[in-house]
Amino acid sequence: MHEVAIPGERRFWEQHAASGDRWTIPPVMDEMKAQARAAGLWNLFLPDSEYGAGLTNREYAPLCEIMGRSYIAPEIFNCNAPDTGNMEVLVRYGTAEQKQRWLEPLLRGEIRSGFAMTEPGVASSDATNIEARIERDGDDYVINGRKWWTTGAPDPRCKILIFMGQTDPSAPRHLAQSMVLVPMDTPGVSIERTLTVFGYDEAPQGHAELRFVNVRVPRTNVLLGEGRGFEIAQGRLGPGRIHHCMRLIGSAERALELLCERVQTRVAFGKPLAEQGVIGEWIADSRIEIDQARLLTLHAAETMDRDGNKAARAQIAMIKVVAPGMALRVIDRAIQAYGGAGLSAEPGLAHLWANARTLRLADGPDEVHRATVAKLELRKHQAPG
Repeated sequence: MHEVAIPGERRFWEQHAASGDRWTIPPVMDEMKAQARAAGLWNLFLPDSEYGAGLTNREYAPLCEIMGRSYIAPEIFNCNAPDTGNMEVLVRYGTAEQKQRWLEPLLRGEIRSGFAMTEPGVASSDATNIEARIERDGDDYVINGRKWWTTGAPDPRCKILIFMGQTDPSAPRHLAQSMVLVPMDTPGVSIERTLTVFGYDEAPQGHAELRFVNVRVPRTNVLLGEGRGFEIAQGRLGPGRIHHCMRLIGSAERALELLCERVQTRVAFGKPLAEQGVIGEWIADSRIEIDQARLLTLHAAETMDRDGNKAARAQIAMIKVVAPGMALRVIDRAIQAYGGAGLSAEPGLAHLWANARTLRLADGPDEVHRATVAKLELRKHQAPG
C-alpha cells in the first residue's frame, strides 16, 4: 500500500484525466495489479483456499481496512466490489460451466462484473419488491425490466451481470425471485445513463441505469435454481456488508491522519489549529469512534467465522449502521479543519465523504438494519407462551 497503491493514486488520476475518455482504464492500474498478483496479494477476500487466500473473515478484516485507505486500492488486489460479492456467489452457487466461463476470468482480474438488483420504481431495500421479470420460453429465459445503481456496468471491462427478477409472481414472496447470469453484450441490454454520487461519476467504474428489453439467455444461466434469488441475495450481502465496513474504517483512519497533519501545520489567529477550540475533542472523539467501530466489526467477523453468516445477522446489521456513521463524522471533522480545501478534490476528503454517505444506503439503509437488530433483540425477551 505504501510503496505502490498510495503513490499510484496520482498517476492513476493523471492518466485518467489525460485520456480524454472518462470510461478508459488508466494503464497504471494493470501495472499495479500485476505487481500485487506477483506478490501473492490477490483474491484475499475469498475464504476458500481453492480460489482465494484461504483467510477467515477475521484474518481478512485488517487487510480490507488497509485497502480501504485508498479508493483505487481494492481493485489492485482484486478485492473490489461488486466483483467480490459476485465471485462469492459463483463460488457458492455456480455450476462448473458458469465457474469456468465467468468466475475464472474474474479471479484472474481480466474482466469486471455488475449486480443488477436495485430498481428505480420500487423500494429495493425490500428485495421482495423486485418487479423485473424472468420468463421461461422453451430452453431460454426472456428478461424485461429496469435496474439502476448497477455498480461497474459502465466499466468497459464489465462483461457479466447477475440479474435478479421474478420468475413466479404467484409464489410465496421469498420464493418468487431468481438470479440469472446475463452477459453485458446480450441483445436488449442497454445503458440508459450513468449516475453520479454527489456530483462524482465514479468513472472509470461508475454506476448505471440499465434497461432490459426481451433479453434472451439460456435457462442454464440460472443460479442455484428458480425461486432461490432471495436466498442468494441474503448469502451475498452478509460478506459484502462486512467488507464495506472494514474499508470504511480504513477511510476514517486516513481522514484522521489528514486531520492531525493539518491542524499541526495550519496557523490561524497566531497559533496552530491544534491549540485552538475543540480540535482536541475532534481528534479524541475520532480515535474513540474508529476503535469502537473496528472492535464491533472484528466481533462480527469472528461470529461469522465461528457460527456462520446467518447466525451473525445482528452483528452484521449493527456494524452496517455504525461504520458509515462513524466514517462520516470523522471525515466531516477533517473537512472542517481543511476549510475550503476540504471541499475540493485535493486532499480527497470530499470523495471519501461521498463514498461513506453512499454506504448508509448501499446493501440496505440504516433503518432496515436497525429493524433487524431490534427484532432479534426482542426475540430474546419474548414472554412465555
